[in-house]
Amino acid sequence: MVAAAAYAVWRAFDTRRADSKVTWQPQPFPYPPVPNAPTTEPATPPPPPAPPAPLPAWVEPEDGACPAGHPVKAKLSSGIFHVPGGANYERTRPDRCYTSPEAAEGDGLRAAKA
Repeated sequence: MVAAAAYAVWRAFDTRRADSKVTWQPQPFPYPPVPNAPTTEPATPPPPPAPPAPLPAWVEPEDGACPAGHPVKAKLSSGIFHVPGGANYERTRPDRCYTSPEAAEGDGLRAAKA
C-alpha cells in the first residue's frame, strides 16, 4: 500500500516535470546542475521595416550632370531652372539638381522662359 502511494506521488511529480520547459545545464563536480531559461518565441512580432528616407529637395551635380532622381537643372548665378525637354536643358551645366520644379521654385528660382 505504501509502495503504491509512493509510486503515485512519484508519477505525479514526474509528469509535472516533463511538462516544464526548463532544461538543465550540467556543471563540473561538486556543483549542482543549473537550470536554463526556457526557449520560447517572442510574443510580439518584430517591428515593420522603416520606410525609405525621402529624397532631399536638391543635390550637387555629379560630373556636371544631374542624377536620375533629380532631373531639374538650376543655375544659381541667374536664378533660373531648366526642366527636361526645355530649349536650353541639354547645354546647361547645373549648380544644383532638384527633384521637381516646385522644389526649385521653393528655393526662390524661376523657370526658364523657353
